[in-house]
Amino acid sequence: MVFQNYALFPHMSVAENVAYPLTVRKLGKDQIAAKVTKALDMVRLGKLGDRRPGQLSGGQQQRVALARALVFEPQLVLMDEPLGALDKQLREHMQIELKELHRQLGVTFVYVTHDQGEALTMSDRVAVFNDGLIQQIAPVTELYEAPSNRFVASFVGDSTVLDGAITSAVNGSCVLTLDSGEALRGINVNAAQNGARGQAAVRPERIEAFVQAPADANNVIQAEVLDVLYFGDHQRLRCAIKGQTQATVKLPLAMPAPAPGRPVWLRFPPEFLRVYL
Repeated sequence: MVFQNYALFPHMSVAENVAYPLTVRKLGKDQIAAKVTKALDMVRLGKLGDRRPGQLSGGQQQRVALARALVFEPQLVLMDEPLGALDKQLREHMQIELKELHRQLGVTFVYVTHDQGEALTMSDRVAVFNDGLIQQIAPVTELYEAPSNRFVASFVGDSTVLDGAITSAVNGSCVLTLDSGEALRGINVNAAQNGARGQAAVRPERIEAFVQAPADANNVIQAEVLDVLYFGDHQRLRCAIKGQTQATVKLPLAMPAPAPGRPVWLRFPPEFLRVYL
């Protein structure tokens, strides 16, 4: 197991910390030395075996904790938010290193995190819990693109959510009619029946924005731009829709953004609009 606070013994050297699981298993000294050297080389700390944990950076301590967990070649590694104490840049660097290490070793990692981006970046499969119950287990692309219920849709990533009444439910699709009268067709995730109240959720990057009303008005709602936010690699519109919570739209930098206060027409593609009870 790799702990969030590393749980290294401060009075032991790096090499002694890594050797600890082997000493309690009563391996021979030569075998322990060989395995410790291999584990430290694996995490690129081969020259720091004589140092104490207090002489290392946070990222280096994290590597020592990882080497200690891997040194006896376990079948399963449990990680309890092991990158939570690191700053953003170092955390992202360590995510890549852990993925590469996982690929090389072929050992199963069970990784606990509250960081959604970290879960999507690092995982082959993700389990989303709520109140101790698993809401969905799926590969990352399925989890993000096809949430199985309203909680997963709201918890994993950003979504624009619209409330309304379900009509024309047939063959896995339905129409969500907003209280303001607009009708949006989408995927009927929970097999809702006509007349039920529901919510539609769509990812910000799936919404199409127009500065003029498009000729094809299907699944289009007029909104007002509240703000334009610059994120470096993209920009986002915060838009007001009558009777709804604010909508967020992700735009590429190459697309000119309408100014705050201007009208904008938002299209919600039916193949990406998921309707939940």
